[in-house]
Amino acid sequence: MGRSGYEVRPTPDRDQRERASSRGHRSAGRVYEACFDCAQACSACADACHGEEEVQMLSRCIRLDLDCANVCEGTGKILSRQTAFDVEMARVALEACAQTCRLCGDECERHAEHMEHCRVCAEACRRCESACDELLSAMMGSSA
Repeated sequence: MGRSGYEVRPTPDRDQRERASSRGHRSAGRVYEACFDCAQACSACADACHGEEEVQMLSRCIRLDLDCANVCEGTGKILSRQTAFDVEMARVALEACAQTCRLCGDECERHAEHMEHCRVCAEACRRCESACDELLSAMMGSSA
């Protein structure tokens, strides 16, 4: 029984959330860290790109860096919530984060050979993309 005296019965959503949490616990921690690391790397890359001589040719890179930083930060915040975890919201956020990291990582890799900040950013994007995909797989496996 709960504190209010009412019996707390697991709902299908609660069961699904608990399975996803237990199976994906390590993955969730990895994603949380990867999201905030990636957001930091993307913000730093955008800033460094602004300081490059040919900043015009880096406009797409800067835009993707800033977008990726925002998506990663939002995903990290969604995953870090302790109450009222919504599996569907987490799934959508993880899918968007993985896709955004892929796009940003692809763009930064184009400049990585000549710009260290783009190499670092591309690596952070790949780690975050991989972590998101891993947690998505764990969540999908737990809903079966």
